[in-house]
Amino acid sequence: MASFEDIDILPSLRIPGSELLIEFSRSTGPGGQHVNKVETRVTICFDIDSSTVLNGHQRGLLKERLRSRINKDGILRVSCEESRSQAGNRELVRTRFVEVLRQALKSQKKRIPTKATRASQRRRMDQKKKRGDIKRGRGSDWGKD
Repeated sequence: MASFEDIDILPSLRIPGSELLIEFSRSTGPGGQHVNKVETRVTICFDIDSSTVLNGHQRGLLKERLRSRINKDGILRVSCEESRSQAGNRELVRTRFVEVLRQALKSQKKRIPTKATRASQRRRMDQKKKRGDIKRGRGSDWGKD
């Protein structure tokens, strides 16, 4: 286990490396003997509850939006095992960690409900009339003379 340098998430948010924990483990998948003996997977662990740089609102957003990535102890885990080298995975996991936090902290636009246009309402009513005519046409006895 090692620590990271400080990571800038937003202009107003910098996570100190002392709050991040890095774990190394063996990657899965094919690769022969190399994958069985070298720990190339890199995982960043970030304890959201004990972070000193997050305010209450940010902490709540992260817990709500990243609940599938957070374990029961409140620790966010982001892993990467794409590269065959540990150094490559360290850079990739750092980038991934920043993106995950940025997406979770980004404010979502409020949806402004719009009204259906007059043309779309007219098209809908025309379709309903056509469908009704088709069904009405099925009911007549046009085989009898």
